[in-house]
Amino acid sequence: MIDKYTPEDFGNVVVLMGGNSAEREISLVTGNNILNALKRNNINAVGLDVQDDVAEKLLQLKPDRAFIALHGPGGEDGSIQGLLNYLKIPYTGSDVAACAVTLEKTYSKLIWEVLGIPTLPFRLVNDIEAAIDAMQYFGLPICVKPTNDGSSVGITKVTEPDQLPEAFKKAADYNKRVMIEPWIDGLEYTVGILGDTPLPVIEIRTPRTFYDFEAKYNEETTLYICPCELSAEKENELRYLALRAFQVLGCSGWGRVDLVANRAGDYFFLEVNTVPGMTDHSLVPKAADVMGINFDRLVLEILSYTLTSNVVVETNS
Repeated sequence: MIDKYTPEDFGNVVVLMGGNSAEREISLVTGNNILNALKRNNINAVGLDVQDDVAEKLLQLKPDRAFIALHGPGGEDGSIQGLLNYLKIPYTGSDVAACAVTLEKTYSKLIWEVLGIPTLPFRLVNDIEAAIDAMQYFGLPICVKPTNDGSSVGITKVTEPDQLPEAFKKAADYNKRVMIEPWIDGLEYTVGILGDTPLPVIEIRTPRTFYDFEAKYNEETTLYICPCELSAEKENELRYLALRAFQVLGCSGWGRVDLVANRAGDYFFLEVNTVPGMTDHSLVPKAADVMGINFDRLVLEILSYTLTSNVVVETNS
């Protein structure tokens, strides 16, 4: 699709990065990688660290479109998408509603439950008493996590009852809404989405307790198996189930769907990332590369979706 466009078709592009979430530093790396790719391809692009007065700065820059490279709250919750809608600036990725649903993990899971897409049962807890009740209900081990952050921040695997208070406090420090799920000891997978195409499945292996922030960005011991070791038939089934899990939440453009499998081979979808990382450790570029799509082409492909604008411009009837 990208081959039919020229740099002039994209006009002036602003790459929105940084922000104030717990994933700020990763967002800056993602954003600068994207910005450099755009410049290598002769696209007139500038970076903007989204902190104070972002609306005023956008009005000054007058971009023709925006590449959103913001992770977590402020970037994946619909906030920046709503502002860009108001300013009538087309942008990459999913719209306001889809972002709001996916960043709040419990909303995604409720929709999946209704539509029969496999996901783990959960309890939403607001205090330690409710957390204890959830632990007793599910049994150990359990996963304690904030409901609206990415990059595995604030997540703890609880294997002993006396670990729960600290795990709850850690999650609540990021968000007062804390989610508890049963912990699945099995395999971790992820499926990138590019347009209407699910990318090859990646199996993630780490010697750490789970694929946490350190395993994602700092460890060199994490293994990414792609092509994965599933049969071709099973992988294809999983890819298109992931695409459905993505689309039923209203997501579009690009993203990533994370899931786990238990030892019996049953799959459980965990969450959708509407602005995945684009660092040298990130998963969507790794999967795209297996399909013969290098980083620069991936960036241009994502940007090309803004040419069929997701911003509704009013017209006279």
